[in-house]
Amino acid sequence: MAEEKRRSMIKFKPKKKYNVGDIIKVDFIVIHPMDTGMKKNKKTKEIIPAKYIDNITFSLDGKPFTTMKVWETVSTNPYFSVNLKVPGKGKITVDYTDNTGEKHSKSKKLKPKG
Repeated sequence: MAEEKRRSMIKFKPKKKYNVGDIIKVDFIVIHPMDTGMKKNKKTKEIIPAKYIDNITFSLDGKPFTTMKVWETVSTNPYFSVNLKVPGKGKITVDYTDNTGEKHSKSKKLKPKG
């Protein structure tokens, strides 16, 4: 099966005005079906196979700071949020895999004002 291109986004709150030492919220949103394997296709009546994100790792400059084990009961197009004390400039990366082995990654630069 070909790997799908997933759309995802990382957001920081506050968006632009944060300094070294501030605690910011890092939000991660991904377009993913999060199918449990317990639902039928309405037209064909066949079971839709399970396909859900099961592991997420938030990293700063390649060093993980949060890892999550996710279960199939999380909603479609999930939204994950963590807090981070800003250590300085760097790159936030979110790596995630699903139960079928599909892997994806999304990155965003962290640019504190001071």
